[in-house]
Parts: sequence; C-alpha cells; structure tokens
Amino acid sequence: MMKRSLPLTLLLLVAGCHRSGPATEASSGPPLAVETAPVVVTTSLQHQPVAGTIRAQENATVAARIMGLVTTADLAVGRPVAAGAVLVVLQAGEIEARVDQARAFLNQAARDYEREQALEAQGATTTEAVRSAADRRQQARAAVEEATAMLAYTRIAAPFDGVITADHVKAGDLAVPGQPLFSLEGIDRWQAEVMVPESLVALALGAELAVQLNGEIVNGPLVEFSPAADARSRTRLARIELPATAAIRSGQFVRALWPAGEVVTLTVPAVAVSQLGQMERVFVVSENKARLRLVKTGGGAAARTVILAGLSADETVILNPPATLRDGQAVTVVP
Repeated sequence: MMKRSLPLTLLLLVAGCHRSGPATEASSGPPLAVETAPVVVTTSLQHQPVAGTIRAQENATVAARIMGLVTTADLAVGRPVAAGAVLVVLQAGEIEARVDQARAFLNQAARDYEREQALEAQGATTTEAVRSAADRRQQARAAVEEATAMLAYTRIAAPFDGVITADHVKAGDLAVPGQPLFSLEGIDRWQAEVMVPESLVALALGAELAVQLNGEIVNGPLVEFSPAADARSRTRLARIELPATAAIRSGQFVRALWPAGEVVTLTVPAVAVSQLGQMERVFVVSENKARLRLVKTGGGAAARTVILAGLSADETVILNPPATLRDGQAVTVVP
C-alpha cells in the first residue's frame, strides 16, 4: 500500500513547485487603486572640509635698521599697544654726532651762500660762484635730513594697533641691522589660512566661503588664492577674510568648506519605502502594473527618503503600498 502511493505524492510536489515559481505574476483581478508620487531629483553642491588656522590680517616682525645698544625694551608678550608707541630705544652716539656735524656744515654753507649773494650784488663775484654756494648749501641740508632720519631709527615704534606676540631683545642687548626686535599682530581683522588640495576646484577672488569656527558657521570672501601648488603637499594656500568677533583668536583651528562638485540626489516620500526583512523596497508603476524595486536608502528628512540605488529619475512610486501588493499586479492611479 505504501509503495503504490509514493509516485502520486512525487507528482503532486512537482506540480506545486511549477505553480509557485518566481516567474509567475500576481493573479489577475480588478486593478488596485493606488496613490503615486514622482521621484524627485535635486542637484546640490558638495563641500569638502579643508583644515586651516586663523591669522591676523596685520602682522609684522620689526627689526633694527642700525646698530646700537638697546637702552629701552618696553616689551611684554600679550600687551596691546597703539600705533606709534615707542617700544625700543637704541643708543647710537655716533649718529647723534653726525647730526651735529651736518647741522654745522649747513650753517657754514648758508653763511657762504649769503656772502656770495652780497658780493654778487656789489659785482665782486660771479654768478657761477653764487650757484656753487647754493649747491653746497643744498648738499648740507640733505646731509642733515639723512642724519636726522638715521637718528629716528634709534626709536622703534609699533607700526599699527595690535598686541605683542614675541619679544626678541632685552635692555642691554646689542641690536644689529636685520635682527628682529619684536613681533606684533592686529586685533580686529582676521583671516583663515587653509591649504587647499590641488584636486579641488579653483575659485575666483571674492567668492563667499563657509568656515566652521567654534561649532558655528561664518561666511567670508576669498581674498587670496595661490595659483601655484606646493611641490611636497600638492596644496595651494588660500586666505579667507573673517568677520571680527570676540570668539576669534590667533592660531585657532578652523575648517573651510570648499566646493567639491555637484551631487545629484534622488528622493521619494518616506511612505513609499517599506521593509521586508532586512531589505528595503518600493513599488513603481509601469504600464499600469506595480513593479517591485529593491532599493538602498541613505537617510533624509522626516518626510522624504534619499535613494542611493535601485530607482531612476523618471519613475513613479506607489505611496503606502498595502502588504498584499505583489509584483506585476494591475493598479490604477488615483488622482
């Protein structure tokens, strides 16, 4: 009895497998009314963070222009100073002596010129002698101006309003030409210095850029951009002007959001995406039938979901697909 029923059981199993195969579509019936929405395509500008450092727009390292003994060094790192404030004084007695000598020569040249003028009026000298005396007076006057300018180099003042960032000399040191005396930077104008990879797009001066600063975003124009890349780092120096705020300080770490090209994003209403196990799926309408699409999502806002793969820009998705909806099922779109 058992041996006779075995072939019949096998036939029934094979027939059942053919009926439930993957190639079969949903059973025919009245079209299912569904609501739809198109896939929305948006183009946005992608940005790449580029690390940088905040620097003062005004900064200078002041050096000595003459040799002299430092008699005064009114320097303290972090102290604000006003433009024109004398910070370092040098002792240079030979320059003071040169000023006195030049003034003496000028006085003598002036007397000679006056005497030659008086003699010319009496006809006792020539016009050429008067001109020579005038030239000597002019030379003596220039010598006084030169010596006076050299004497001014003994008093070194702050070139602009700022704060002292470094002091390199003390009273009693010998200053020589070219030796740094102190460093100074401004306090109210700032810029971000960033090294931009040469693979990123080049921007024109004046382009507005966003900069991440203290957890906030500030905007500023691009004021400098090197056309040549560094041979080692393959980057280009860019400077972005920043608005003056109390939160900015020199040397602070920032990130500039540099444009890195356009990104095309596909989004659908969140209610069009359903979950089947660990798979995400949507149904699209094609030739009045529902077609299943397995998709990969990438987050998005509360009402819309970003589709990374599985859909095309010209497709229409079904909203709130019922659990009974099957691939290939006839549908009719409700306005």
